[in-house]
Amino acid sequence: MSDLIKDLSELRLSYQKGELHEAEVLANPHEQFLQWFNQALNAQLHEPYAMSLATANAQGRPHVRTVLLRGATELGYDFYTNYDSQKGLDLAQNPYAELLFYWPELERQIRVGGQVVKISEQESTDYYHKRPRDSQIAAHISTPQSGIIESRELLQSRFQKLHDDVANQPELSKPEFWGGYRLQPEHYEFWQGRPNRLHDRLTYEKMDDVWTLKRLMP
Repeated sequence: MSDLIKDLSELRLSYQKGELHEAEVLANPHEQFLQWFNQALNAQLHEPYAMSLATANAQGRPHVRTVLLRGATELGYDFYTNYDSQKGLDLAQNPYAELLFYWPELERQIRVGGQVVKISEQESTDYYHKRPRDSQIAAHISTPQSGIIESRELLQSRFQKLHDDVANQPELSKPEFWGGYRLQPEHYEFWQGRPNRLHDRLTYEKMDDVWTLKRLMP
């Protein structure tokens, strides 16, 4: 086993790229999110719409994975998955989750937490038909998501069989077990890295439909 890394405590960076002041952020956290998100897009970062999704089951056991943001409005932040996946099972037991966007090139991250609900069947169907056809096929055959499968070859053979079976069908139906979720934000945290670990952290909390802004210790 390699011993090239002997002391991880020596691995560190000094963050120098920005500051975050209360007087400069927007009063509406979703608008502040969009401002930072658009800056990440304009900087041509790799998949700035990728986000970590943290869920927990009824026993409080956490699970985290990376998913893709597929909608962002005042109503919430959308992603799509198999309802029988680990995240789907968690959300059925405990409908609260948190998202994390991390953009190291900008030395920024955003946390968004709140309750998660299923989006409408029509919205899920509309999005499903926007996906590439091979992705639509993959949604049909990779179930239950996170379930055990004997080999990659078996998965590939399932994909190829369905691909051939539907070759003459102009449109596939959305699987009943697949669709979208929307995290409805109840709190945000905007983090900007700063020198000497004196990071700027501003949090928005929603109370009686009013957003309040506070600074957190780094």
